[in-house]
Order: sequence, then structure tokens, then C-alpha cells
Amino acid sequence: MWRRLLLRGLSQVGTPKFPSPRHFSSLRFLIHSRGPGSLWAFAIRDTGSFLSRAYKKDAKFTVDFPVSTVTVADIKQYLRSKDVHFHDGFSCLHVPSIFVAAASRAERFSLFVDKTTGQFMCMDTQVEGSWEDLQDCLEVMQAEERDFLNPEVLLGYPESAEELEQSERDAREVSSIWSASVPFSDLTEDEVTLIRTMFQITKISNATMKKFGVRLFKPTKSLVFPWLGGPNSSLKGLKLLSAQSAADGAIRYNEATVPKCTSYTNLFGLPLLSRMDANVVLTGHELDTLAVSQATGLASVALPRGVGCLPPALLPYLEQFKRVTLWLGGDVRSWEASKIFSRKLGLRRCWLVRPGEFRPCPGEALAQGKNLSRIVASAIPAAHKSIVSFKQLRDDVYGEMVNTEQVAGVKWARFPELNRILKGHRKGELTVFTGPTGSGKTTFISELALDLCMQGVNTLWGSFEINNVRLAKIMLTQFAVQRLEDNLEQYDFWADKFEELPLYFMTFHGQQNIKAVLDTMQHAVYLYDINHVVIDNLQFMMGQENLSVDKFAVQDHIISAFRKFATNSSCHVTLIIHPRKEDDDRELQTASIFGSAKASQEADNVLILQEKKLVTCPGRRSLQVTKNRFDGDVGVFPLDFIKASLTFSTPVKGKHKLRKVAIKPEEDEGDEAPSKKDTVKRGKAEKQQSKAPKSSRAATASE
Repeated sequence: MWRRLLLRGLSQVGTPKFPSPRHFSSLRFLIHSRGPGSLWAFAIRDTGSFLSRAYKKDAKFTVDFPVSTVTVADIKQYLRSKDVHFHDGFSCLHVPSIFVAAASRAERFSLFVDKTTGQFMCMDTQVEGSWEDLQDCLEVMQAEERDFLNPEVLLGYPESAEELEQSERDAREVSSIWSASVPFSDLTEDEVTLIRTMFQITKISNATMKKFGVRLFKPTKSLVFPWLGGPNSSLKGLKLLSAQSAADGAIRYNEATVPKCTSYTNLFGLPLLSRMDANVVLTGHELDTLAVSQATGLASVALPRGVGCLPPALLPYLEQFKRVTLWLGGDVRSWEASKIFSRKLGLRRCWLVRPGEFRPCPGEALAQGKNLSRIVASAIPAAHKSIVSFKQLRDDVYGEMVNTEQVAGVKWARFPELNRILKGHRKGELTVFTGPTGSGKTTFISELALDLCMQGVNTLWGSFEINNVRLAKIMLTQFAVQRLEDNLEQYDFWADKFEELPLYFMTFHGQQNIKAVLDTMQHAVYLYDINHVVIDNLQFMMGQENLSVDKFAVQDHIISAFRKFATNSSCHVTLIIHPRKEDDDRELQTASIFGSAKASQEADNVLILQEKKLVTCPGRRSLQVTKNRFDGDVGVFPLDFIKASLTFSTPVKGKHKLRKVAIKPEEDEGDEAPSKKDTVKRGKAEKQQSKAPKSSRAATASE
């Protein structure tokens, strides 16, 4: 009701006058969250409705449970009830835009509705919003008998002061860098040769660079890739690629984007696509797109953040293509990503380029003189049947043998001993983690997940035991490897870097229903390409289930649900489970995990944080791997806890020796225990006596 009144007022007045986020879906939360402690204040003025709020930075790292889950059947039924024609596309429904006058749209189906989330986007006006926003717009149009709505209704939101300042700062930076950049045609031959050698693009021509608008930023010798978008193909952002020589002689490439990475949603090469193009090659890097376009002449675009993410907001731009060939790279991780992305794009139109010795990434293939057109033509369909033969799996098996290190998964940088045992972090697996109460399970697993997140593993945290603010504080301290309370002047520096990580938090706390948690996880996997989900902990979901009075049956049901999710979503799930109560002097075992044997049976990995409570000094904690389904290796290694940075590290061998805690005997409390000095003297006397001649010993005995 509130949203419709606001929308009706805006459609009459024109440009909205409230500093809120872009979409009306935010208003739903705000209207329902009013109260004495709310940061938002509502006011009604004669000129219309508006909102104002106290300063508060938007929390972009939280993943809320969708207010109302929507299915494609619900979307189609609603559109039919409103007499709205639509076409069924690959990942979106195509609808005539309601933000364009009926006379000018000429039956063009330029508004796209995502089949999974209901999110919509108008390609003509760049208006976008949630499914609820589109419903509200259609309701207002029907009530007021309008043919279309002014796009200013959803486009004209002034940003908050903080957002406006940031966007202006980004715009100035983009303009400054672009103006200072030089086209390749204006460079000398020596400069061009140097740049081609640095970035290994000796076979990319100047004509291709000019076609895609690539420039050179001389102060840092960085390649500049423009983000051109909107109806007028205006400059919206930039990506800079720089090369740096490492100590080992290898060349490392670094990327930087303006605006920041989380807001950078550019499909590089998009303005060059024609509506007549039916096929497109999707790559994981801008240089690969240049190579494909030059060598094959095919339409090609590059993902904004490599093979780790395909934002759903980009799906409407790919709807026109009947065939999408995913050539994301020449390694196994890229191969896995291409299979995941094909589900978003629609299996029946996706083709995949297998990794292998003769099919490297496009840039390398061009440098090696390979026939890129032939490689694209050899792509296999992503659609698969339920039963396959070894002939179909043969290349995949060979690919795993060639890329053994990459098949093993992402390596931990802070825990090399864990790499030795588990070999790496792999998608589609279920890890069960347990440890004694108060041993630091949450602190350790947060660093374990942070280590992977810093290497590009998109991570979702579900912390039901401690709130997100406290968890984020722990992870930020671990990220900075120092106690920031003592160095508050460095907080913004580390917070800005921490904000760039692909890290998200569920907003649940306390007892939760397993269905709501799984729906949120599935929603996050689709929107943010989550590769790792951490659930802390299982016991907080058992109280909401009424499947059986038997708590073990409830736990088995929850574990099976997580196991199925990990497999179907190709996402690693780390599940923290409390152990049964054990004596302090006993180490935990796999059988110590609370519940039945279902948890250890379903899990691919079982990790136990051991703690010797009757032992003091560093090194009393250790991590034990009791199950490893990947290659069977198990083992244990010690850990040191550094309180200042809340981090764990592997101690130097032989550095620490465990000392048992002294326990006074209960009986003979009045007698003093012999001192260490007395014990040493007694030992020396006994040794001298044993070395004495038999005659003297006999004499002593007779005395």
C-alpha cells in the first residue's frame, strides 16, 4: 500500500525527492522496520512523500532471505493476468517495455525478467528493479489506465550524500585516467614493442586495440580497458591491467577497477555486438576477447571479474544469442566455472571449450599460432544426459591427470600443513568441523575461510551463534594481522581492502529453519556465484524442525540436505557441529561428533580442532584430519594461537614442548612435594651408588 502510494505520487510529480537506494524493494523493508529505534524517519509533505535517514553506510555484504520467493510459473501467471505478452527466453522472459511509449516501442520485447529472481531490466531506458517493483508499476498503470510509465520514476533517485560523493570521486578518477591514457596508434614503435612483450600480446594488432578502445596509461605502464554502457555508450568505468616482475623472475599481473570491483559489471566488448549476431564467445579476460575477435572474427565479450563471477544483471545482454561458447581458460578451475555458468545461461544453448594441452586460453593459443576457429568449432554442448560412457568422460579424465594441482583445489596460504593432507579446497564437497567448547572453533574456521576468500573464493557465512558485527570484527582483525583497536588510524585503510573481498554474511541469528537457510544459500549462489558456505553451527537449525521427535533423525535430515546442496550447486559447504561431552584428558575422535554416524558418512572431510586442556604453553591446540575422501590422507599438526591478531599458525618444529599442568595430590596435603633441586641430587647419588664396587656396596648394606 505504501509503495503504491509513493509510486503513484512519483508518477504524477516526476522526479523523486528522497535519498534512498535505487529500488522500491528497499522501501518494503523500511516501511516494515519503523519503530522507536529505527534509523529511518518518515514524513509526508504537501509536495509528496519522501524519506530521510541518519548516516549509515549500506551493508552490501549481507544476504537477506528473499521476502517472497518467486517461481517462473508465478511470473508467467501474473503477466497473463495483466494481459502482458511475453516470450520465453533462455534465462529471462522477454516483455514489451512499460517505460517506453506504446507508439515508439513497436512491439519490441526489450524488458527482460529473470526467471530465477524476477529481477527486471529495460534495455531501452536502463531501468531495473525487483519483481515486486515491476508488479507495483503494472498495478499503478492499470489503476490509472496508463500506456507507459515515465522512466524517471525508477531512475531519478538522488543518491545519499556519501554515495553521491563516492560516485563523483569515481567519475573524476575515470575521466582523469582516460584523458591521460594514450591510444596505441600514438605510441612509438619501441613503446609498442615493450608493452606487447610485457603483456605477452605480440600478435594483437593495433587495429584490434583501436577497435575495442584499449589505451595505455603511461605513468604505470598499464593497459586501460573502457567500460562503455547505457543508451549512449558513455564511459562508465575503467579496468587497468599492470605487469610486475616478481622475485623469482616470473611476471605477475594486477588488476584495478574504477569503480571498485564489487560495482564493476562490464561486459568488455559489448558495444561492438550487433543485433544480427547469433553466436558469441564468452571469455574470462579482456586480452582473451581481443584474441578471439582478431583470430576468428566472432563476436566476443569478457566477464568483468574473471571466471569467478557471472552477475545475473548481465544475463539480459546475452539473451539475443542462440549459441554461447564459454572459453574461460585452459585449466580445470575455468572448466568447472564454465559448467556452472552454463546453468545460468541455459544449458541448451551453451557450448564449452575443454581445457587441455591443445586448448589453452585464447591469448596463449594465439601466441602459439593455434587455429582459434577450429578450437571454437570443437566445443562440446553443455547439456548432458543422466548416463554417459567413458568415451564422453575420456577427455575429462585426461584433463584431471594433466592438471593434478588444480584438480586438488585452491591451496591455503596460511596453513601449508593442511595442503599437505587435504591437498586443497574443492567445490562440491561437504566438510564437517568440530572441536571442544571454547577451543576457538569459530575463530579458526573464520581464518580458514578468510584465507580462501583472499584468493578469490566467493564465500557466504551463516553465523547463527555470534552476530555478524562480531564475526566481521574477528575476520577484519585476522585480515589485518593486528589488533586494530590499538591502531584506529589504520581502520579505514584495512576496512577498504577488506570490503573488496568476495565475502557475504547471512542475516540469520539464533534458531533457524533449514528450508529458509537453504533457500538463502541457493539465492546467494545464483546472485554472487558463491563457492564456499560456512554454517556455524548445525545445532541452531535442529530446534525448528518438526519432522520427528527423534533429534538424531532431524539431524540426519539436515545433513542430507546440505550434502545434496553441495553436490547440486557445486559449492563447498563447511558445517560446524558441536561434539559430545568428553573427559578433559581424552582427545576427540570422529565418533565424538554429536548425533549419529550420518555426519561422518556424508562428509568428504572431517576436521577436528584438538585441545589438551591439561596442558599449558603454546602448541596445546592441533588440527586433526580424520577423513579425506579425495585421496585418503589423514594426519594432525600443531597450532599456535596468537591472541593479538586472533590467528592460528603452525609452530616451528621443536620450538614448543608441552608441559602438563601441575596437580596437587589430594592426600597428604601437609607434606611438601620434593623440589626439583632435591630430585636432581637424589638421582646423582643413586647413579654414583650404582657405579661403586660390589664390596663397598655390600659394606654399606651391612652397615
